[in-house]
Amino acid sequence: MKSLLAGLCAACLLLVAPLLLVAPLLLVAPAAAQDLPAGAKVEKNIAYGPDRDQRFDVYLPAHPRHAPILFMVHGGGWKRGDKDMSRVVDNKIARWLPKGIIFVTVNYRMMPELEPVFQADDVAAALVKVQEMAPGWGGDADNVILMGHSAGAHLVTLINSAPEIATGKGAHLWKGTISLDSGAMNVPEIMNAKHFKLYDEAFGTDSAKWEAASPYHRVKGVTQPLLGICRQRSPDACPQNKALAKKVNSLGGKMQVEPERMSHGEINSELGLPGAYTDRVENFMRSLGWNV
Repeated sequence: MKSLLAGLCAACLLLVAPLLLVAPLLLVAPAAAQDLPAGAKVEKNIAYGPDRDQRFDVYLPAHPRHAPILFMVHGGGWKRGDKDMSRVVDNKIARWLPKGIIFVTVNYRMMPELEPVFQADDVAAALVKVQEMAPGWGGDADNVILMGHSAGAHLVTLINSAPEIATGKGAHLWKGTISLDSGAMNVPEIMNAKHFKLYDEAFGTDSAKWEAASPYHRVKGVTQPLLGICRQRSPDACPQNKALAKKVNSLGGKMQVEPERMSHGEINSELGLPGAYTDRVENFMRSLGWNV
């Protein structure tokens, strides 16, 4: 019997190990409703389209009234991840729901079903739905900050660079955008240099598609204020953020870049914890008129 159990356990490990390597994000526990701040509540899986991945959750503070809205897009290499992941949700709702801020976290269709340039269309459609529903939550549809991490940071930055992606669907302009460690600000530059296979999967071989998915190439004029958070240790993220900021600012917009001595994951999971990092993000929010 012991040998049989040992064999079964070994087989289980063989099955699970590849999942740990290929999709670690799927193993992160979702935020628990019992962990919500006092008086807060959550509405789950609100549809903004017919696909099962076209859903968002909204976390509501106690007694919201004309509340600002933080609109969060998860990362995962454009092909995995989820709006429920604890690193996406927990510290952010703990910090900002008690301050009267509504927190929305968004799912979108991913590769191979949808390439990134069209994933931005899903994010834009979700924004339209959030702004439509905001008054019913006690929210302010005109007082939204977009935020995304990793692939999600690329998507919200792309929308910020080309606001017609969202306004063409009926979205109101938002107050500003916070990009949490995207290294995909200049897609042609990435594709014309040595790069990870992931980028081939995301952006393919068509140079016209590279430019369509590139925040650096899509920005043509004044855009909404943008904060770019980047890892100091990354050879790509900070240089690309700084190059985008130079172009945005030269066109009359406003982008600031904040390098952080943190890992890629920590830039997402530790936002909301007390400290200098969260303070810098809140300084940007205050510059947009938020009382945080």
